[in-house]
Amino acid sequence: MRARLAILTFASLMVLVACSGSTHQFAYITTPFNNGISAYRLDTNTGSFSQVLGSPYQTGISPTAVVIHPSGKFAYVSNAGENTISLYKIGSTGALTEVTPRTNTDMQPAALIMDPGGAFLFSANSFSNTITVYSITPNSGVLKLISTPSYPTSGFTPVRGTIAPSGKFLYVANSNSASISGFAVDSSGKLTAVPNSPIAVGNGPNWIAIDNAGKFLYVANLQDGTFSGFTIDSGTGALTPISGSPFGVANTGTTIVPVSSVVVDATGKYVYVTTLTTSSSVYGYTINGTSGAPTAGIAGSPFAAGGTAGFIVPDTTGKLLFVGNQTSNTISGYQITPSTGVLTLISTTSTTTAPTAMVVIK
Repeated sequence: MRARLAILTFASLMVLVACSGSTHQFAYITTPFNNGISAYRLDTNTGSFSQVLGSPYQTGISPTAVVIHPSGKFAYVSNAGENTISLYKIGSTGALTEVTPRTNTDMQPAALIMDPGGAFLFSANSFSNTITVYSITPNSGVLKLISTPSYPTSGFTPVRGTIAPSGKFLYVANSNSASISGFAVDSSGKLTAVPNSPIAVGNGPNWIAIDNAGKFLYVANLQDGTFSGFTIDSGTGALTPISGSPFGVANTGTTIVPVSSVVVDATGKYVYVTTLTTSSSVYGYTINGTSGAPTAGIAGSPFAAGGTAGFIVPDTTGKLLFVGNQTSNTISGYQITPSTGVLTLISTTSTTTAPTAMVVIK
């Protein structure tokens, strides 16, 4: 069980970033190997972190994902080792206070997805192969189960999920069946499979990213060393492969370099992927705005990261990217040059133990 949970924490990372014109924000980082979540004050000019007094905070066993309510008042953490979700109130200093009891889920919740309006929380459960839906009580943040039974993913081991900016479509990556399952989300939180779901991708899909316009979806395929690209039908949510997909990253004739995560910058001009190796890298590409295809490598790519880069997180101002390095136990902060997409390393922050998910709020 311990080995299985360790694999899940590397593969299922849920990240949400929200920021404004303020130069200081709060960052929350899950660290499963000490069953904790750390809170930091983040300087967006320098990319540096300073720990909030009282941090780290206790979670359940093996936390895999963290999301923040749009109000900025509540944080949710999935605990894969005990099949629960923790709710925390966020104080004015960034400190967390857990609200008990914890909410039960299906087996091994690996990813949490919240709709843009903060009405629903979706839990992708990797051992049960299901998605559980909860409504969120506005004043307290308390979760109420509204899906009985849970929705089957029609794929094996869902480890990562995301929702379209419109809130109309939800997608999960099924790691052990090389597929993506898509669902339409109605006003009550009910899920209905989109046409052609599940759709095939490369082996070991473990990260999904959608551009801010909701036009394109990209999937990191860990075992193939590739990433897949799709266009999203705005009416039905159906996915259509982009010409040339899947796209190779750093593979050679004899070596597959695992691709761990993928992100699109806030402008939709660039896509970045990370590799899961002892000397990891960030590869950057320019996106064709019409087709969604990665057309050219960004100058200077690949950019050096720390050991075993498990996730990459965008700053929604379009200025910064953060990479979680899971064997060097650090967060690398990069500044994006808007005109070229070039990344400049501006900070390296120790997390003491392996970081697996990160969320930033004002």
